[in-house]
Amino acid sequence: MNIPFVSFEPMHKEIENELLHKFKEVYEKNWFIHGEEVEQFEKEFAEFCGSHYCIGCGNGLDALYLILRGYDIGPGDEVIIPSNTYIATALAVSYVGAKPIFVEPDLLTYNINPCLIEKAITQNTKAIIAVHLYGQPADMDEINQIAKKNDLKVIEDAAQAHGSLYNGKRVGSLGDASGFSFYPGKNLGALGDAGAVVTNDKELAAKIRAVANYGSDQKYHHIYKGTNSRLDELQAAFLRIKLKNLDNWNDERRKIAQKYLRGITNPTIEKPSEAEFAKHVWHLFVVRTEKRDEFTKYLNQHGIAITIHYPIPMHLQGAYKELAIKEGTLPLAEKISHEVISLPMWYGISDKEINYVIETINNWR
Repeated sequence: MNIPFVSFEPMHKEIENELLHKFKEVYEKNWFIHGEEVEQFEKEFAEFCGSHYCIGCGNGLDALYLILRGYDIGPGDEVIIPSNTYIATALAVSYVGAKPIFVEPDLLTYNINPCLIEKAITQNTKAIIAVHLYGQPADMDEINQIAKKNDLKVIEDAAQAHGSLYNGKRVGSLGDASGFSFYPGKNLGALGDAGAVVTNDKELAAKIRAVANYGSDQKYHHIYKGTNSRLDELQAAFLRIKLKNLDNWNDERRKIAQKYLRGITNPTIEKPSEAEFAKHVWHLFVVRTEKRDEFTKYLNQHGIAITIHYPIPMHLQGAYKELAIKEGTLPLAEKISHEVISLPMWYGISDKEINYVIETINNWR
């Protein structure tokens, strides 16, 4: 049996007629930027997240960059981020000229460990970016308390966590602002690149909307040195259709995860866990093993496609060599990078395929 790491086919088959109809509708309107579909999606996604404002943009990296720009974070400033996340989180900080400060994760959730944040705060710290990694929210009450005590902004990187809950509240409503990615592989994915900022901060929303549109608050009137990062009409139209189905799709992912959690019994495989405060949406199902190379080869030989999120921690990437952070300085991020494997996880994967993955893993010695 051959099982892909991800497949969009079951999801897209269900909504194929709606997608094609919407494509024709947008095509015939001949209005492709800043139109009705974007306006409606922004309203619907803000409401979905439990926030007041949503600003569509080009991608998830842009979303974080725009938030940092909106809060005037720049050269000389520091932003605390997890040591264990995708490099886009750090790049957004670098793009505004600030310095990313890496804080180690909790090994149970893989998210930033709030107990380690305060010792990383300096007089230059301006914000904390809390990443909801793999689909599970970070411990936001603890993070918000630390931020309030130290007069810091809290930014959610919710690129992998569309629809997940923290103590009953949606991610995107838990900090000062949040950045979302709608990359096709996300739980809520466009058919191309797309992103959004969600916030309750009216002034921030207005500034981000202008900065993302060449710094313009009205046509040919430029109040900032802006950029071009806009959600286009077609992607917004597709996202509106998908948003209606997101909770159902997330529920199915939770069921798949529960089957993995119950079924995988191999003692050499460390399974993920769900925090008491969280409703995990399982963007990724990530296990760990000390013998990853052998395990990966074994799964591939049995037709099971996997991915590693992520094989090299940010502080050891060439892009951040100027920080001169030596190997061994962030041991948990390094340990995770050496051991993690993401198993097939997608809406529509069959019980037969799930059971095959489980059986194959349990048979590994």
